[in-house]
Amino acid sequence: MAEAMPILLVPGLASSPRIYAPVIPALWRCGPVAVANHIRDDSMAAIARRILAEAPPRFALAGHSMGGYIAFEIIRQAPERVMRLALLNTQAVPDTPVASERRRGQISRVEAGRFHDVLDELFPGFVHPSRQDDPGLRRLVHDMGDDIGPEAFIRQQTAVMERPDSRPTLSAIRCPTLVLSGDQDATIPNSQSVDMADAIAGATLAIIPECGHLSQAERPQATAEALVSWLRG
Repeated sequence: MAEAMPILLVPGLASSPRIYAPVIPALWRCGPVAVANHIRDDSMAAIARRILAEAPPRFALAGHSMGGYIAFEIIRQAPERVMRLALLNTQAVPDTPVASERRRGQISRVEAGRFHDVLDELFPGFVHPSRQDDPGLRRLVHDMGDDIGPEAFIRQQTAVMERPDSRPTLSAIRCPTLVLSGDQDATIPNSQSVDMADAIAGATLAIIPECGHLSQAERPQATAEALVSWLRG
C-alpha cells in the first residue's frame, strides 16, 4: 500500500475546525488529517510561516475562503512542500476598497462588543438562499465565532485586508489542483473560481449545486466526494 499523504486543512474567516468536521471522516481514509491554526497572526505571511513551521514536510493542502488566501501564501513561501492543492470558495484577487471599508466597520463593531451582531450580519452571505433560516447553520457560524474569539477575528480581518494579489501565483502552480465553489456563493462568486481554474494548468473545477459559501457544511457529501477524488486522482 502506498504511503498515506498528510492532509492539511485551513479554515476561513471567523471559522474553526468545525467547518471541516462533516468531511473529515471521508478524508481521513486517504491519510492523516490536521486542521491548521490560523488565528494567531495578523498578516498572511506570518500566518503561513507559522503553519509551515508546524506542518509535515510535504502535504496536501486545502484552504476554504480566507484559508485559500493563506494557501496562496504557503505556495509562495514553500511550493515544494505542497503535493496537492484544493481551493474552496475562495478567490485570488486582493481586497477592494469597498470590501476593506466594510471590514473596518466590522472591526469597529467587534471592538465595541458586538461580535455576534457581526456574525449575524455575515450569515446571509455565507449560505444558500434556501438556508437563510437554517438554525443549525446559524448556530455553526456562532459556535465557530466563539471558537476563535473577537480578538482573533480582528487579526484575521487585518490580514485579509492587506493580502496580496495572488493572480500572478496561479500560473506557477504545478501540483494537482481542485477549485470548488457553490453555485450560489454570495460571499465569493463562483466566477472567481472559474477564473482561477482557467489560470491553473490542469485544474479541476467543481461547482456544487444548491450550495452557498459554506460548502463543507451545506453540501458535505458532494464536497467530500470532490475532495476524495482530488486526493486519489
